[in-house]
Amino acid sequence: MATENRVHFWRRNAKVPGRYPKDTKPKFNNLKSKKASSFHEFARSTNDAWDIDDEEDEDFLRTPTPTSSLPSGPHSTSTQNQAGDTEGGMSYRPAPPRTDSQTLQDVQDEDTECIHVNGKVVKSNSEAHLNTSSVRSTLQKQQSLPVRPIIPLVARISDQNASGAPPMTVREKSRLDKFKQLLASPNTDLEELRKHSWSGIPREVRPITWRLLSGYLPANKERRELVLKRKREEYYGFIEQYYHSRTDEHYKDTYRQIHIDIPRTNPLIPLFQQPVVQEVFERILFIWAIRHPASGYVQGINDLVTPFFVVFLSEFVTEDVENFEVSALPLDTQRNIEADSFWCMSKLLDGIQDNYTFAQPGIQNKVKALEELVSRIDEDIHNHFKKYEVEYLQFVFRWMNNLLMRELPLRCTIRLWDTYQAEAEGFSHFHLYVCAAFLIEWRKEILSMVDFQGLLMLLQNLPTIHWGNEEVGLLLAEAYRLKYMFADAPSHYKR
Repeated sequence: MATENRVHFWRRNAKVPGRYPKDTKPKFNNLKSKKASSFHEFARSTNDAWDIDDEEDEDFLRTPTPTSSLPSGPHSTSTQNQAGDTEGGMSYRPAPPRTDSQTLQDVQDEDTECIHVNGKVVKSNSEAHLNTSSVRSTLQKQQSLPVRPIIPLVARISDQNASGAPPMTVREKSRLDKFKQLLASPNTDLEELRKHSWSGIPREVRPITWRLLSGYLPANKERRELVLKRKREEYYGFIEQYYHSRTDEHYKDTYRQIHIDIPRTNPLIPLFQQPVVQEVFERILFIWAIRHPASGYVQGINDLVTPFFVVFLSEFVTEDVENFEVSALPLDTQRNIEADSFWCMSKLLDGIQDNYTFAQPGIQNKVKALEELVSRIDEDIHNHFKKYEVEYLQFVFRWMNNLLMRELPLRCTIRLWDTYQAEAEGFSHFHLYVCAAFLIEWRKEILSMVDFQGLLMLLQNLPTIHWGNEEVGLLLAEAYRLKYMFADAPSHYKR
């Protein structure tokens, strides 16, 4: 019965959660017994799990890419965002069926609202005046997908907890003073800094703390300004050296994929739909890909830039970061944020690069390790997956490839990364235990699903939209407990 449900699910939902590129659909003789024969097959079928269709690819091919000179200033080279094409940590909620006329009216209303949000143009006039037939055609394609909810106020990037706790308590002020004392020391004690960062870093000192913990800045206070200046100038040199080659035959496919992926990055946050921000991301990702030919650019790496960019931007923004107009900053400040984001992202990827090299062996090993770990810590969930033929690779691949960024709101990812940078091998080894704790968090919901379709839809759209620092803190505490029990006691890990 489980196999039959799975067959019907994939037939009805050809684009959820993945789909095959045009003209490359395999011919299944017996779908019931067919499984991916290789990791590559599965990766190809799911690497665009958040896509709806290919129109944007075709638009990119039809429209010549504008050129821009660098690094003197930001220029607009990005495509217009279509906020409905992807989700960034959003949860799907089913909604009552709607008629085409009702939905079409909603789409037209959305276009009008987008044009006047905060007095800024978000969508082009051509999008606002789509003809009825083209909109109706797009809506028909989306009818099989759950309706995306409107992002609530609580899902903003701010550090405030979901419970609505006051922004600064006595305890938090004491912690902030301790951080400032450590950072003001002539030689910052990095071990002590990690110890205090594990339970979260105050927003006021997070940028400098992340630079130190990532290894971008030295512990010696006197050397920091010199190192910052040298590394930033080195990045500007990379722009001059490499960025013009994005139109070369050898690199055009890499640049094309980056150019397509960037509008999909957190599409519901206005900050990331600004042309100046999208071009910053294009430069960072393209230069990193050119300098790391063993892996090059892989979908998912685009998400890893966003926490660094938001944290370093927050140094200069007192208002809500997600609505801030980056072009209002001085040009030198924009360039410095870009350079710092590049170097810190590079430091992160140095520790998990095997996740993105050929065949992605790092992800394969972590998926297998998570399966083994779950079989030890919660046999009921493990057997439930086996009963309904749910493969771990079908949902864990994205957890490893995107470091849970597609499963959590961005504010939660930033808090999570406070701890990851404080942990030894936080983005690789400790992340495994965070994923295990995250899976067990939904134990009741998982065991209540008694069919393949329901399980897969739940696992790929977990309802974390209202999560805050408190929920992430509990998740990390459980992950630490699991690490203490299994990583520090290898005989418990294996049967």
